[in-house]
Order: sequence, then C-alpha cells, then structure tokens
Amino acid sequence: MSIFGQIDDPRSHINQLHNLADILLIGMISVICGAETWEHMVRFAKSKEAFLKTILELPNGIPSKDTINRTFSAIDSTQFETCFIEWVSSIADLSKGQVIAIDGKTIKGAKSNGKKSPVHIVSAWACENNMVLGQVKTDEKSNEITAIAELLKALGLEGNTITIDAMGTQKEIATKIIDSNADYILAVKGNQPQLYRIYSRRI
Repeated sequence: MSIFGQIDDPRSHINQLHNLADILLIGMISVICGAETWEHMVRFAKSKEAFLKTILELPNGIPSKDTINRTFSAIDSTQFETCFIEWVSSIADLSKGQVIAIDGKTIKGAKSNGKKSPVHIVSAWACENNMVLGQVKTDEKSNEITAIAELLKALGLEGNTITIDAMGTQKEIATKIIDSNADYILAVKGNQPQLYRIYSRRI
C-alpha cells in the first residue's frame, strides 16, 4: 500500500467512490491469482471481499469492471512500472549467481487511445526464482535499447549473470552491467558487423 500509494491519481475528485490504491491492488492481487479480464478481477474481489477489507479500505465495496478499466488506463504507466519494480525488489529474495534473462516482446492487438498500437514490453526474468523482476513498456521495438538501459538501472543485478539477445549487444549496456558488479552473456549477430566478423573468425 505504501509503495503503490505513490502513484498520482488522475481521476476527478467529483463522485470519486473508491481509493486509487484499493483499485490498483485489487487488480494486481487478482491477476496474481489468475484473473485475465476486468470482469474476472471484480468476480475475484467479490469472492474475497471479507479478506480484502482487512488490508484495503473499500469505502464503497468492490469497484466495477468499468471503474477498474478506466483507472488502469488513466494512470501514468511509467510511475506504475517504477512502483512495481520497487515492490518486487522489496519482497524478492534473489538467489545470487543466477541468470536474469532480459527480453522484449510485442503485444499484438494492443490499442492506445482507441487505435491499434504495437506495444513492446521489455522484461527481466529471474530464472531460478521463477519470477518477473520488472518490466518497461516502449512504443516501438526500435526503442528496446533505451528500455533495457532503464530496466538495468532499476534492478539489483549484483552477483548475477544477465542475458540479452542481439538487440542489447551495445557498449553502454555492457558497461551498465559491469558497473552493477554483474556478468553478461550477449548475442552477436549482423547488427554488429565488425564484432560479428571477429567473433566468426575466432570460431
């Protein structure tokens, strides 16, 4: 509650029936428990309402699916990403010496302001702990390098090995990993022609 309470509330205060933190935590808890739609979130929250009232305020009960949808669509996604990483870091007991895989995926059919927009998500996956440590959203795959740098800056990497595909084979990214006292495994492909030629000759 203390972490996600930092997110700015974009809603009008007129007829505001639900606390922002209550809505966000209902969404997160329900997704962790398997919810995949706004309706699923409401159904889950109503089935666990007695429990949720012990940790949330819920002044007007469980918010509707439309309220949850509008709220998640309106909040600052960058703020949410930052809080999510902070929250995961606060509860995760990461095993040192493990592989943290960083990869980007495009979400097909995603929409922004009513228009189809290819949303690209860069995630950091702790292989031994079997959990996502953090995610950064970018509008285009071409911006993945910037997103990787942001994710590396936010994560605690010390003592681990970071793997990234050829998109992340950049001097700046390698330097950030080394500065974090971590190791890296980076793919070498045609996007780095000089390095690729040297690597190919050595093989």
